[in-house]
Amino acid sequence: MGFLKNEKAEQEVQEINIIREIISMLLYIIVVMVMIWLIINYVGQRTEVSGESMNATLEDADHLWIDKLSYHFKEPKRFDIVVFPYQDTSIYYIKRIIGLPGETIYIDEEGQIHINGEILEEDYGLETIDPFTLGRAERPVTLGDDEYFVMGDNRNNSKDSRTNEVGNVHRKEIEGKVAVRIWPLGRFGKVD
Repeated sequence: MGFLKNEKAEQEVQEINIIREIISMLLYIIVVMVMIWLIINYVGQRTEVSGESMNATLEDADHLWIDKLSYHFKEPKRFDIVVFPYQDTSIYYIKRIIGLPGETIYIDEEGQIHINGEILEEDYGLETIDPFTLGRAERPVTLGDDEYFVMGDNRNNSKDSRTNEVGNVHRKEIEGKVAVRIWPLGRFGKVD
């Protein structure tokens, strides 16, 4: 009889150990899933470029890592490349910040960008802006306290703040900043 009691007790201990292992594994999986969710929603995410509006800085099919965390602690700066949704859809645009809140942007007939009456010194645009692509910026555009004026680096082939469809981008719409190109490996590195 004593032998059967010991065997039964050992079996109960094994069952308890198996249950503990299962619970431990489930808790581990839950913690990993929560961490992944936090990273994707608040720290960063991977995205792929579709189109040529940011050439030559970014090219079609480049894979990028988007930093979603830093803008929780600081404001976007001029020339940051940011990601924001297009008209509340699941489509996201990637553009460069040109104008900051409170500034007035104007593009003259020679394709020069003026910020508060001064010509913007920059070298991101591939070519001189075509007078036919000035859009809203052919007249001064004054940004609100939480608005940004964005443009693609391929200035003559970009749907950006010059169009009424995109317009000024509100701060709350900016999902994050492009941080690193992760593919193709030959172009891996920080994106400016």
